[in-house]
Amino acid sequence: MPNFIRKQVESGRCKNASEVVHAGLRMLEDFEAEREKWLRSEIPSRLAELRQNPARGIPADEVFSELDARHRANLAKAK
Repeated sequence: MPNFIRKQVESGRCKNASEVVHAGLRMLEDFEAEREKWLRSEIPSRLAELRQNPARGIPADEVFSELDARHRANLAKAK
């Protein structure tokens, strides 16, 4: 049994490993629902702002370049 699951059961927070997994899945479901809610409320207003003032946008090549640099740094750190 993985350490986290064992600690949850030993602490009495959950009765068994199945309860720990179910609790984790419920939390994940809640997180995803909140994320979806945030995206649905945030994206339209941000898009409207960008359409009003396109100069506030960041060119896609800059975004992808930054993401690539972060990814390479994470890979180097993992080695």
